[in-house]
Amino acid sequence: MKQSGKLIAAIASTAMLLGASACGSQPGNSSGSKAEGANLTTWAITDAPWHPMKDAFKEWNKDHKDAQISEESFANDAYKEKIRTAVGSGNAPTFFPSWGGSPLTDYAKSKAITDLTPELKTDIQSKVLDSVSAEAFRDGKLYAVPTGPVQPVLIFYNKKVLKEAGIDSAPQTWDELVADVSALKAAGKTPISLAGGSKWPYLMWAAYLVDRIGGPEVFNNVLKGKKDAWSDPAVTKAMGMIQELVKAGAFGDSYQSLTADDRKDTALITTGQAGFELMGSWVYTDLISISKDFTAKDLGYVPFPTVKDGRGDPNDLTGNLSNYWQLSSKASKEQKKTFVDFVKAKNYSDTMVDAMLKQGQIPPVKNIDSKVKATDDGSGYYLWLYQAAKKAPNYQLSWDVALPSEQSQAILNNLEQVFLNTMSPDQFVSAMNKTIK
Repeated sequence: MKQSGKLIAAIASTAMLLGASACGSQPGNSSGSKAEGANLTTWAITDAPWHPMKDAFKEWNKDHKDAQISEESFANDAYKEKIRTAVGSGNAPTFFPSWGGSPLTDYAKSKAITDLTPELKTDIQSKVLDSVSAEAFRDGKLYAVPTGPVQPVLIFYNKKVLKEAGIDSAPQTWDELVADVSALKAAGKTPISLAGGSKWPYLMWAAYLVDRIGGPEVFNNVLKGKKDAWSDPAVTKAMGMIQELVKAGAFGDSYQSLTADDRKDTALITTGQAGFELMGSWVYTDLISISKDFTAKDLGYVPFPTVKDGRGDPNDLTGNLSNYWQLSSKASKEQKKTFVDFVKAKNYSDTMVDAMLKQGQIPPVKNIDSKVKATDDGSGYYLWLYQAAKKAPNYQLSWDVALPSEQSQAILNNLEQVFLNTMSPDQFVSAMNKTIK
């Protein structure tokens, strides 16, 4: 997924090369010689939610002339390709972001990243929400530093568009959502905006439906590598429900050409051309930047609907837990100290937390309920999201990040065919079972 969550697991297969590379250049030094001093290099994403982190770099650099952090940003999809090449060639920056999941596991196993347990374990566990900090550990060791906002997926909608279509309230159940699709289509609107050209938005529909129908154990069996785990009836039913939605015209005629990086899918909501969008909470910043008037007056939000006779808890979440920094194992002792000092001084500092809240991003920081409530824009969204992340019985990491690298691309490609109605639910199940080793 985006941010945190578009397919990044593909880079994991090259992580082994970073630890094994003997002649790649050192982080922060393209010459291939030993890294000098304590200066660090890092990469980030161009999206607005990353701005508070980048501001933290600037603040640090003002007071640390001999320990500078130089940052280069890339669009989300471009970053995926860039980091994959860099890791494979041994030219990754000193520290770099991921979204946890399978890539983090592979980085740790291949010793491509640094064990930060002695320096940062206590700080991270005492400051960050448990569901988010837990993802930073592998085999009891801290290999990643949470940074950025909590990022669950929810349904955003245009109140005005729904009202004009005769819809009195946001859907709480799947049947209500299907009925709303018909009403919006009759009103000449695209019922649900979907950036199919990016593929990863398909994952959110599948993940929530499988959870709502069968509960979290269905996908947990997949993660455990259980034989034929995809054959659970919840998966087949979910794929069928997706295709029924597509056939009903829920996503319009052009969803395959929309991509998330250019925000055209989100613009459909703000301009009143579409009623709903299922998207990660990171999009709230984009919504504000596109139209503050819209977010103040017409933006609504609601959890993913329940499914009749489903076993999943309606409070379960899926999405990205947060972003995570990894420190390259090639970092020198001095560079490691700079990174650790930066994390302790600036990561989730009061200044950074305030900046995140100001732009509508909710930090996964413990005991900030009052601050979140005080900063809320009046919609109740901030506190709702913060509490939802805290109380979720199950908070499932995005499938493409959670799955091993050999399965993550397969899930994207096969889901695309499901949405295009070129693959039946049974064919999807069969294809995915073949990826379990």
